[in-house]
Amino acid sequence: MNQTSAYDELQDHIRDLKTPSIETWENKYSDKEYTIEITNLEFSAICPKTGLPDYATICITYIPDKDCVELKSLKEYFVFFRDVGIFHEHVINKVLEDFVAACQPRKVEVFGDFNIRGGMKTKVHASYVKE
Repeated sequence: MNQTSAYDELQDHIRDLKTPSIETWENKYSDKEYTIEITNLEFSAICPKTGLPDYATICITYIPDKDCVELKSLKEYFVFFRDVGIFHEHVINKVLEDFVAACQPRKVEVFGDFNIRGGMKTKVHASYVKE
C-alpha cells in the first residue's frame, strides 16, 4: 500500500516555500575579506515521509560583502521550519538560496548534520560563490 503524507506535495514546490525574511545590516568592513560562522544547534523540521521530527545542527560559514545577516531574524527563519515537512537535502539548499538572496555574500557554505534516525545519519553540504 502506497502511503502519502500531507507533506508530499510540498516537495514539488519547495523552492516557492514562503519563509520569514532574513534581515541584514550594513557591513562597514566590506573592503576586508573575513569569515563569519553561525551555528544553530537546535534546528528541527518534520520528516515528510513519517511525520516525525528531524533534528540537526546547521552551520553557515560565509564571507560577507556589503551586508551581514542579523541573527534574530535568522533564528526566526530557522524556527519556521519546525512545522514544515521537508527532506534534509531540501532544507540545506533552501537555506542556501534564501541566505544568498538576503545578503549576497562573497561566499557561503551551509552544512547540515542531521541526527541519527532509524540507524541512518545524514550530512548535507551546499555552497555558493559570487561571480
